[in-house]
Amino acid sequence: MKALVTGGGGFLGGAIVRRLVERGDTVRTLQRGDYAWLDKLGVGVRRGDVADRDTVRDAVQGMDIVYHVAAKAGVWGPRDDYWQANYQGTANVLGACLAHGVSRLVLTSSPSVVFDGKNQSGVDESVDYPDKYLAAYPETKALAEQTVRHGGGDDLATVCLRPHLIWGPNDPHLVPRILDRARVGKLKLVGDGSNKVDSTYIDNAAYAHVLAGDALLRDGPSAACHGKVYFISNDEPLTMRDLLDRILDAGGLGPVKKTVSPKVAYAAGAAFELMYKLFRVKREPIMTRFVARQLATDHWFDLSAARRDFGYEPVVKQDEGFDRLARSLRDRI
Repeated sequence: MKALVTGGGGFLGGAIVRRLVERGDTVRTLQRGDYAWLDKLGVGVRRGDVADRDTVRDAVQGMDIVYHVAAKAGVWGPRDDYWQANYQGTANVLGACLAHGVSRLVLTSSPSVVFDGKNQSGVDESVDYPDKYLAAYPETKALAEQTVRHGGGDDLATVCLRPHLIWGPNDPHLVPRILDRARVGKLKLVGDGSNKVDSTYIDNAAYAHVLAGDALLRDGPSAACHGKVYFISNDEPLTMRDLLDRILDAGGLGPVKKTVSPKVAYAAGAAFELMYKLFRVKREPIMTRFVARQLATDHWFDLSAARRDFGYEPVVKQDEGFDRLARSLRDRI
C-alpha cells in the first residue's frame, strides 16, 4: 500500500507513519518542517503547507490512501490561521484525492467539534454540532469534518476519527503543558476535579487510524465506516483530578492541590480574551472560556460504533501507558 500522512512529523502523524512503515507499507509525508528520523525510516518526504493547493496535489498523486492528520491546534490565535490550516487544508486534500483518483481518505478530527459547553457523559456519534463555538479550533475542525463527511461517495471512501486527549512518551503538547504549569505553581483544577474524562494513549490513536484505513482499503464505499465519524479513546475514563495526578506522578511531581470555581475560571477566561485582543497579545492566555468549560465538564464517550464497524480495541491499557510515560520522562533527566 502507498500511503500519504499529512503532518507526518508530528506526534500522532509520526505514530501512524511508524506503524505503517513497520508493516511494510510505502509511506510519504507532507509537513512544513524537517525531521531527520523520517529520512532514517526511508519515508518519502514532501515539505509544504496543506493550505497550498498545488503542494497538496503533488503530495497526494500516486497514493492509495491519505491519512490527513495535519492541523493547527490550540485555543488562541487569528481565526484565519485556523481556517487556512484546518478547513482550507482539508478541502485541498479532499480535492486532490478526487483529482488524482485516490479513493481512500482518513481524517483526524476532534471530539471538541461537538462540544457545547456541557457535560458529555457516555455520548455517542449521534450528538449534533453546537450552534456556537468558543474557539476557532473546534469551529474550523467541525467544518473540515463536515467537508469530508459530505465530500466522499462512490469514488472516494472516507472516515473521520475523533481521538480525545492523546498522550504518551514524547508528547509535545498535553504532558509538558501540565508538568510545566505544575512546576511553577500555576496548575489548577476547575471545579473539584470529579468530572470524568477519556484520554487516548498514542499507540491506540495510531492503531485506530490504521484500522479504519484498512477497512476502507478492503471494502471501499461498502465499508461500514464509510462517510461516518467515530470517537476514539482508551475507554478508561478517569476523573480530571486522577488524570492530572497520574501525569504528574509520571513526571515525578506531587498531586494537584489548587482549585478554582468554574464560574470564576470562565469569567477570567473572558477577561483574558478581551485584554489579549485589545492589546494584540499573540501568546495564549492562561485561561479562555473554552478551556474553562472543557476543564470543568465530563468528556467520555461510547466507543461501540468503532468496535462494531472496524474492530477498534485499545492495544495499550492505561496503566501500561502511564508506566511507559514515566520511564520516558525519567530517561530524559
